[in-house]
Amino acid sequence: MTRNSSGDTEALREEIRRTRVELSETMEALAAKADVKKRLKSSADQARERMRDQAAQTLARVRAQAGLRHEQAQAGGIGARRGPAPFVALAAGAMVAAVVLLIIRGRRG
Repeated sequence: MTRNSSGDTEALREEIRRTRVELSETMEALAAKADVKKRLKSSADQARERMRDQAAQTLARVRAQAGLRHEQAQAGGIGARRGPAPFVALAAGAMVAAVVLLIIRGRRG
């Protein structure tokens, strides 16, 4: 029988070390997949971050549109809100006209 040379022994030790590292990495990956609670938390964190991004984008869009509407209102452009004053004046005018008509009718009849 021949004895293993020291080179063969070192090569075998190196192969064992690599195998242990690979086995350790495989076990960590399996443990991560098996940890459902951690995976759900990670998924929830990702979804929360996506929702925050979408909310920030939507808020920026709404603010931009509101700024545009405000500029249009100041310039008297289309879509400017004028408030209830025109409607109140119209209603008051209609009531005055109705009262005047009732007074005129009462005098004639």
